[in-house]
Amino acid sequence: PPPDFLPRLRQLCDEHGILLVVDEVQSGCFRTGRFLASTHTGVVPDIVCLGKAIGGGLPFGVTVASSEVMDWPPGSHASTFGGNNLACAASLAVMDLLREEGFGDRVTALGDYLVRRLGELAERHPMIGDVRGLGLMVGMELVRDRSTKEPAPGERGKVLRRAFELGLVLLPAGESVIRASPPLVIEEEDIDAGVAILDRALEDVNGG
Repeated sequence: PPPDFLPRLRQLCDEHGILLVVDEVQSGCFRTGRFLASTHTGVVPDIVCLGKAIGGGLPFGVTVASSEVMDWPPGSHASTFGGNNLACAASLAVMDLLREEGFGDRVTALGDYLVRRLGELAERHPMIGDVRGLGLMVGMELVRDRSTKEPAPGERGKVLRRAFELGLVLLPAGESVIRASPPLVIEEEDIDAGVAILDRALEDVNGG
């Protein structure tokens, strides 16, 4: 979203007494270079939802809220599978890793590198209308015409399929965006290999 989206939404919620709930299941845990993506805008949500990465591969979810919203005494809330010892231990190990000095800076640097490499593809492939992202959560929008910015959902599907055939897994987002969210432990040479495959997939689709 545009940079002013969350601040304006925060203002709207405050004006009408509405709680602001931010879903950081995919964007949290330094995916964007910061622990929470919402902090890039300076917004403080009332409730934050976390999951996926915070469990280190195990099913684990977290709901975080301000004391004004969720100041409950122990035992006020429970669930059948809540508080699983193994999942909690895995999550604590993940948090130890995320606290290592320079972790977020590394993700930011690799994300900048990925955006730059995808920008190089855009110079050769007119089908790429835009490349954008934060950290290692990057989107590449495909268009039929750069001047009109007409979305290219059909071409997007073909590129995704061809990339998969060549050994690269990418995901769709929105109407015609290809989303790249690689592991945070990725190296520059891995990014180079993925970009090379994507380059070939774009060439094959454009030529076919």
